[in-house]
Amino acid sequence: MIFIDACFKKSTPYTPVWMMRQAGRYLKEYMQVRELAGDFLSLCKDYKKASEVSLQPVEILAVDAAIIFSDILVVPLEMGMDLKFEKGEGPVFANPICTKEDLEKLEIQKAVKKLSYVYDALKLTRDKLAKDKALIGFCGSPWTIATYMIEGRGSKNYAQAKKMLYQNPEFLHALLRKLSEVLKFYLEEQIKAGANAVQIFDSWANALEKEAFFKFSFQYMLEISDFIKAKYPHIPVIIFPKGISGYLDEIEGNFDVFGVDWSTPLQLAKDKLSPQFTLQGNMEPCRLYDKNAIKQGVEEILKIMKARSHIFNLGHGILPDIPVENAKYFINLVQRLSQK
Repeated sequence: MIFIDACFKKSTPYTPVWMMRQAGRYLKEYMQVRELAGDFLSLCKDYKKASEVSLQPVEILAVDAAIIFSDILVVPLEMGMDLKFEKGEGPVFANPICTKEDLEKLEIQKAVKKLSYVYDALKLTRDKLAKDKALIGFCGSPWTIATYMIEGRGSKNYAQAKKMLYQNPEFLHALLRKLSEVLKFYLEEQIKAGANAVQIFDSWANALEKEAFFKFSFQYMLEISDFIKAKYPHIPVIIFPKGISGYLDEIEGNFDVFGVDWSTPLQLAKDKLSPQFTLQGNMEPCRLYDKNAIKQGVEEILKIMKARSHIFNLGHGILPDIPVENAKYFINLVQRLSQK
C-alpha cells in the first residue's frame, strides 16, 4: 500500500493523498445515505451505512486511503454519557463531567465492547476496499474529548475545561487517564478489525499554552501511541495536534506521522520534524474553492517536501460546500504532479 509505505518513509511512485472529513456533506452520495439513516448518530451506529460512506471517497475521488466514518465522541457516549447532535448546536452532552461521582460512573471495558459497530464497519470496509488502498482508524485525543465532556458542548474559550486544568489538575488528569485507557483498547480493536493505520486527532491542542499542552495533551497521546507501537509495530500511528507551530522544537515520540495543520508553515515543520517523522498535510482547505488556488498550493507543497517522506492532505477537514469537481481535481493533480 502506497499510503503505508509513505508512513514508514519507504519510496513511493507518487505522493499518496487523502482528505480529512473526506466522507462527508460535500458528496451528494453521502447526503443520500445520511437521509436514509436519519440522524448523525444513527449513521455512525449503522455499520453497513458507515462502511458505505467510508468507501465513497475512494470510489468517487480515487484517494489513496479510506478513513472509517465515525465520530470522536462515540467514546464518551458509550462510557455512559448522554450525547445528542442538535441542529445548529453540534454535539451536546446533557450531563457534563463535574464531580468525582461523574468520573466514577464512566465505564472502560463496557465502552470498548459497546463500540462494536465501529469495528463491524471497519471489517466490512476492509473486505470491500481494494487491497492497495489503506484503511485508517482513528480516535480523538484525551484532551480534545475531555473538553466536550466538561463543557457539555463545543466551546470557543474552553473556560470550564481550563478552569479545571488550573484549579483542579488532579481531577483533570484522572479523567484524561481514564480516557487514555479506553482509547488504547478502542484503537487496538480497530486494528484487529482491519485498520491499517490509526490517527489521533487533537483538534483543540491550540487551546493550551505550551507547558499545559505537553502535560495535559501530548503526554497522553504519546502514551496511547506507545501502547499501539509496542503491540503492533507494523501499524503506523499518525498524530495530529492542531495549531501548535510554536511548540515544534519539543515534539518527539514513538509515532510515525505528524499531521501539519494549515496554519503551521510546512517549511517550519519540515525543518523541525523531518526526516524523523513523515509529514502529512497541509493545504489550506479553502483553496479547494478555486482550481488555480489548488494548483498553486499543490505545487508549493510538493516543492517544499521534495525528497522527503510526505502524505498529502488538507491542513484540516474538507468543507461541506466544496465542489466535488474541485476535490477530484485536487486528488488527481497531487498524484500526477508528484509522479517520481
